[in-house]
Amino acid sequence: MILIYHNPECGTSRNVLAAIRASGATPIVVEYLAEGWTKPQLQLLFTAAGLTARRALRTRAPEAEGLENAGEAELLDAMLRHPLLVERPFVASPKGVRLCRPAERVADLLEAPLPADFRKEDGKLLLP
Repeated sequence: MILIYHNPECGTSRNVLAAIRASGATPIVVEYLAEGWTKPQLQLLFTAAGLTARRALRTRAPEAEGLENAGEAELLDAMLRHPLLVERPFVASPKGVRLCRPAERVADLLEAPLPADFRKEDGKLLLP
């Protein structure tokens, strides 16, 4: 089973989802912007991926303004209020949990290899 925390408006997230499907997997897709997060869910996700809230923070989001010096607890609270603050996409599989940015990072989580000619939306090969 593969689970992807997905934002359909994000090109990287769309590329990762397409790569998962191209490998033959049928992922569980969680559109986290619509569903939101829980604090235990984020803590578990970050721990499993070996990240902190700071490292998982989407700093380009306007909602990140003013969080430059925030601690982990404050960042988690901000992520709960504004799910867009979590960088994407996160993928969980039997092989581990990873923030798949760049999209190439998903390859190590797949049970079956990607087709050698799999291309991202921009036409470039996902794996060189």
